[in-house]
Amino acid sequence: MSTAAPPQKAPPPRQRTGGRLSNGAFALLLTAPGLALFAAIIFYPLLSALFTGFFKQDLRLPGREFVGLDNFAHWLNGDLLTILEQTLIFTIGATLAPFTIGFALALALNTGLRGSGFLRGLFLFPWVIPGVVVSFLWMWIFNANYGVLNGVLVKAGLIEESVAWLGQPGTAMLAVIVTKTWASFPWMMVMLLAGLQTVPKELHEAASMDGAGSIRRFFAVTWPQIRGVASIVLLLEFIWNFQHFDTIYVLTGGGPAGTTETFATAVYQTAFKGFDIGRATALGGLWMLLLLLLVVVYLRITERKGDA
Repeated sequence: MSTAAPPQKAPPPRQRTGGRLSNGAFALLLTAPGLALFAAIIFYPLLSALFTGFFKQDLRLPGREFVGLDNFAHWLNGDLLTILEQTLIFTIGATLAPFTIGFALALALNTGLRGSGFLRGLFLFPWVIPGVVVSFLWMWIFNANYGVLNGVLVKAGLIEESVAWLGQPGTAMLAVIVTKTWASFPWMMVMLLAGLQTVPKELHEAASMDGAGSIRRFFAVTWPQIRGVASIVLLLEFIWNFQHFDTIYVLTGGGPAGTTETFATAVYQTAFKGFDIGRATALGGLWMLLLLLLVVVYLRITERKGDA
């Protein structure tokens, strides 16, 4: 007696894999145009500029000569520390001053005083003016012959004669910081005001019921809630001021006697006034390394804020 063999199941149809891209390959294909554009307009010029720092090259003459690390040594053994010191003076002053003013105004506007919407728009006015226009405006204010500041101070009896605010080493940096402060405090005010408006009112009410005064509520409730926003605002402004150019160049050009020279103006003066593109790019490379350190700090702070 023969038994029939059980029917064999047909094998499942084979899935066609040809012509299909993996998720990683598809993502790379989508980002390829952007990566190519990034390489063409940012990555290649950056590498080319850094490579130029190893050559002696004059903008007025053809060709260049390889000098190794001589251009970097010129700055490391020369004016680098002075330029760094002046850059830090400007950066710290032009960061803390507008932060203080912007924070005070944000606290005032957050109380809900009458006309706060109009005042908010009014305070934003300096921020929307182009930086070069702001610089020329304050150049007129600080002018030694017909400046508004000297006129007001002389009439008030605070000074006996006009002061060359932009022409004296003792006052030039202060004038530049005041100008940058006037242009920067509005955006700080807006960012800090946005942070203040996220603080729950229930926390303030609970602190008030516990007998906490306004100062104690600020340090116990308000500041812990907006500390992350304040840190990011300060660090961003610090990074921007560390590479700021237009205000300093228009007002003083790095003078008098180089007392307001920063990395930005020094690179410009070396490249387009001294025509030494090799030393200019070497200084720019050192400047970029310092900026990268600031960017790393910024990223670490934002990561901690995101994890909190």
